[in-house]
Amino acid sequence: MKKALIMLGCVLGLHTFSFAQEIPVKGFAVMEPGFEFQPYEFTRHAVGNDEIQIEIMYCGICHSDLHEARQDWMEEHYPLVPGHEIAGRVVKVGKNVTKFEVGDFAGVGCIVNSCHTCDECNHNREQYCPKMVSTYNSVDYYHDGEITQGGYSNTIVVSQDYALRIPDGADMKRVAPLLCAGITTYSPIRFAGVKSGDRVGIAGFGGLGHMAVQYAVALGAKVTVFDITEEKRDDALRMGAVRYVNVNRPEELEGLNGMFDFILSTIPAPYDMSMYLRMLDFGGQFGIVGVPAFKEIPNLTLDQFIWNGGRKVFGSMIGGIRETQEMLDYSVAHGIYPEVEIIKADAAIIGEAYQNVLDGKVKFRYVIDMSTIK
Repeated sequence: MKKALIMLGCVLGLHTFSFAQEIPVKGFAVMEPGFEFQPYEFTRHAVGNDEIQIEIMYCGICHSDLHEARQDWMEEHYPLVPGHEIAGRVVKVGKNVTKFEVGDFAGVGCIVNSCHTCDECNHNREQYCPKMVSTYNSVDYYHDGEITQGGYSNTIVVSQDYALRIPDGADMKRVAPLLCAGITTYSPIRFAGVKSGDRVGIAGFGGLGHMAVQYAVALGAKVTVFDITEEKRDDALRMGAVRYVNVNRPEELEGLNGMFDFILSTIPAPYDMSMYLRMLDFGGQFGIVGVPAFKEIPNLTLDQFIWNGGRKVFGSMIGGIRETQEMLDYSVAHGIYPEVEIIKADAAIIGEAYQNVLDGKVKFRYVIDMSTIK
């Protein structure tokens, strides 16, 4: 229809019709469940009046990207371009944009839109909006139902209200994972009210866990790290943990029941949740952010809540836009960043990185240098 109208306008010598052009994009996608990436060219909608276009410089690989690529959680839309840890430079702004200018550094996290009117949106909890739009693999209710595609690509278009301002002086190579791994751990730590002197346990010491350790240590907590390998013990202590527990060594678990004020689980695989519940002191809190594949979801039974009365369990999903900006500003100001390994924007390399994440062979976050895309 658009082409027909444009041709008609040309024939009649009219200038009535004006259609914004879609934006060509290069990226990497999986075409079916698995880790086999392919170069993939697609288009994004034109920059709207309240939107900005970001040239993507770096995009992190999150463990949730693996779950999405393998269809561990829900039915996916293929081709699937993952990536919700995005950092880059603004190259175009809509006519009503006031928050960004061309040349600014900006980021995109896990959310690219929401309804703006529900109770969750009105309280800056857009991540729980019933019509929240995820950065990829999501129906975009506000753009004709198109399926969103993520940051394993060279450019993205997003509303100014869902873009994050990257502070001056930020380490661009390491800032992208803050927009998921950072906020996913910062938010529950703040919600739990962690303060100086608190006894905090971090279960799982990967991409999320090593961020949680840094935030808790920065707040003055006494942090214990739980993981399944010896390879990360020195790293945990270097980041400020006072103790490292290898859960595969039963002797290291002795005497820990009732010892913690707060435990945050970042574990993306099956595990014994009741073990951590027992480690809480009376009134202690157990926060959960790690989500394994649905077929492997661990659980707590009703009797375990009763026998461990007075302990609180809550879940947390990323954070709203305002809190994400707060986290970003705090992290850069305090020098809190993920430890990353930069990889080239290449389909085979990305697939190999996915397998390494699955096998626990990365410390701690892969980041794709999207400027190397060909």
